[in-house]
Amino acid sequence: MDRGMSLWCEEVENDKSQDHSQTEAQAQGGYMVGSSQLRAGWDPTVSGHRVIQRLLQVEERYMPSILYITLIQREPERREELAKWALEVCCEVGCDEAVFPLSVSLMDRFLSASLSLPVSPYCLAAGCILIASKLSECENVTADTLCAAAEYSFVPSNLREMERLILATLRWDTAAVTPQDFFPHFLASVEERRDGDSGDSEKGLLLSTLRRHSDTLAAMCACDSRFLGAPPSLVAAATLNCALRGLGNKSPAQLAVICAALAELCQADLGPMEKEGEVENERPGTPTDLREIDF
Repeated sequence: MDRGMSLWCEEVENDKSQDHSQTEAQAQGGYMVGSSQLRAGWDPTVSGHRVIQRLLQVEERYMPSILYITLIQREPERREELAKWALEVCCEVGCDEAVFPLSVSLMDRFLSASLSLPVSPYCLAAGCILIASKLSECENVTADTLCAAAEYSFVPSNLREMERLILATLRWDTAAVTPQDFFPHFLASVEERRDGDSGDSEKGLLLSTLRRHSDTLAAMCACDSRFLGAPPSLVAAATLNCALRGLGNKSPAQLAVICAALAELCQADLGPMEKEGEVENERPGTPTDLREIDF
C-alpha cells in the first residue's frame, strides 16, 4: 500500500505537535461538535422503523461473547478502570459523543476475542479511542495526545502497533452499533408523541436536553460491567426513558405511552414496575401476608 494512502496512524512523533483544538457545545440535539467540524442536518428519510429494524438485526453481531461477559462480571474492576479512563480522556480532549461508546465496544470485542489483557492495557484503550475517533470525527485525536493522557506509559510507535493488532483481531469490522446510533430514531418517536401545543423552540430544547442526558447515562452504562450483556438498543431505550422521567415534565399517562413506544421500538418487554406501577402504588404500606413481601 502506498504510504500516502495508508490508513495507519502516521502522526509525526515530535514534542511540538499541534494541540487538539477544544470543541464547542452546540444545541444540535445535544451533540458536541468541534469548531472545525460540520454536521449534516437530520434527514427524516433515513429514520423510521425500517432503519431501526436494520440496526436491531446488526447489533447482535457486535456483542461480546457470553464467556467474556461472565468472566468480566466476576472480576469487573480492571475493565471498568480502563473504561472510566477512556471516558475521562474523551471528555478532556473534546471527542465527539460517539467516540467513547464505540471505543469501549472495540475494547470489549478485542478482549472477547483474545481473553487476555495486553502488556499495556492503557495502550489498548488508547488504540480503541484512536480507531473510534478516526471513524467518528473529521479531525481525529492524535497519537501524541493519547500518549500524554497516559503519562507516556507508551509511545506513539507502540500505539500504532496496538492499532494494527486491534484491527487485525477484529478483521477491520470496526463500525459497531452503539446506543448513540439509536438515539436519533428514538428521539424522533418521542417527538411524535409530544404535546401538540409545544412550540418549536421548546421542542428543540427538550430534545437537546434529552439527548444530552441520555448520552451521559449511556456513558455511565458503558463503564458499568453489569450492563455488558445488554443490547445497545435496550440501553438506548432505557437511558432515554430515565432521562425523560428525570425531566419531570410529563404526566404518568404520557410517560407510560412513551415507555411502551420505546419498548416496542427496541422489541423488549416492559418491566414489572412499568406494568404494575399503579398496582404497586395502591398496595398498603404493611403487607397482610408474608408471601407479599418482596425481597
